[in-house]
Amino acid sequence: MHTATRMMDRAPRTRTSRAVATAGVLGGTFLAAIETTVVAAAMPTVASQLGGLEHYSWVFSAYLLTSTVSIPLWGKLSDLYGRRRFYLWSVGLFLLGSALSGAAQSMSALILFRALQGVGAGGLLPLGMSVLGDLYTLEERGRMQGLLSGVWGVASVVGPVTGGYVTELFSWRWVFYLNIPFGIAAALAVGGALRDRSDREVYQVDYAGAMLLTASATLLIVALSGSGFEGGIGGWWVLPTYVGAALCGVWLVRVERRALEPMVPLDLLSDRMVASISVTGVLVGVSMFGAISYVPLFVQEGLGGTPVEAGQALTPLILGWVVTSVVTGRVVLRVGYRPMVLTGLVAVTASFFGLSRIDEVTPAGVLPGVLILMGMGLGMTILSLVLAMQNVVSRRHLGVATSFGQFTRSIGGAVGVAVLGAVIAATLSKSGATSDDMVLGIQRAFFGATLVSAAALLAALRMPAGLPADLVHPDNQMSDREASTSTPPTGLELEPE
Repeated sequence: MHTATRMMDRAPRTRTSRAVATAGVLGGTFLAAIETTVVAAAMPTVASQLGGLEHYSWVFSAYLLTSTVSIPLWGKLSDLYGRRRFYLWSVGLFLLGSALSGAAQSMSALILFRALQGVGAGGLLPLGMSVLGDLYTLEERGRMQGLLSGVWGVASVVGPVTGGYVTELFSWRWVFYLNIPFGIAAALAVGGALRDRSDREVYQVDYAGAMLLTASATLLIVALSGSGFEGGIGGWWVLPTYVGAALCGVWLVRVERRALEPMVPLDLLSDRMVASISVTGVLVGVSMFGAISYVPLFVQEGLGGTPVEAGQALTPLILGWVVTSVVTGRVVLRVGYRPMVLTGLVAVTASFFGLSRIDEVTPAGVLPGVLILMGMGLGMTILSLVLAMQNVVSRRHLGVATSFGQFTRSIGGAVGVAVLGAVIAATLSKSGATSDDMVLGIQRAFFGATLVSAAALLAALRMPAGLPADLVHPDNQMSDREASTSTPPTGLELEPE
């Protein structure tokens, strides 16, 4: 009887630890999500005080660059050595970058510290997703990932308002300092509720692959940033940078074929489901980041809206995304991945086509309606892709697979922002360009995004049509009892109280 009592007592304590760990992951996700929008609201004040307006965009680009290229490394290391320690490292680097950014005395220093902050941010979202994938069953993951998307959406909505109020009432420096107490709370929750596995096995980390992947992605993003609004191919250095990115990519493939623990397991990409998810993710990233980047510009410069209206333009998209993500997480297991992804991409394609037809005489309610449709489509598509990637790989690849999915969308986003910007720039290249030319340029860019979304729809057709329960990897199953009373078989354990 004493033994039975001990077994019964263990379950609720472990469920409590799981709830605490989940709260910590959601808090870390909120920090990573709010950072871009909250800083955007403060940057005009930062530029006026620190100077260096010509480097304004690099405050964002440095963060985007380092957060993108570090994603696969965080995922792989967490697969090898456990989630907890690397999640805490990512929070620590993010907070160190935040503290240094708040204390920056020049724009150059701020860019450097934002790059450090981005390295930490590169681990917060994918490792958070991986932790939830470890702790919850197949049936529970959809609800939890939907909640994660909801937190991301709320952070995106409140970020600009928070940044404006903090900057106005206190100082722009507090936009960064406020991360510290919340980040510490998230780290304490995750660190206290979880523990890494106790084995001391030493693995051969694929540092060569990590460096080549970082180099290739960095060169690609830098080259794309030089091919944006300037029109044409950009400076003399852009073409050699593209060539360098391609050469590093080819070298990476050769190294990964021989690596014992490859940073990008090529055997995963040979799987039809994983390959389809990856290609779809890149194309979805192109259209998603294109909308986020250019809809506010369209509202202000093309349709004559105010800066406030431009800042609020994406709210319908985010709200549609949040609500649909929550619903998708609950129904995807009954319907299947492919139907949800295809339905979402049809909505995204239709919404981009709608955006390409909007002009100054379009009724005011059309744009919010189109953006709600786009948000619903993105919420349905991206959450389904995340769950599909997590469920069709073995648990030992859960971290690197989740991170790689995030990485493909980020790379797609970098491509989308540059390519759509080049389309707009080509329309505005003639002298005496007017607001009508701006509308035409952005309409053309949105029509290009329509074609990209349609290509993503075709790529998604290659996904197997079975239900998730039929497609899940045999090493990626966990019963309800295991989730609440046992240690997940991934190098991650719940801390008993």
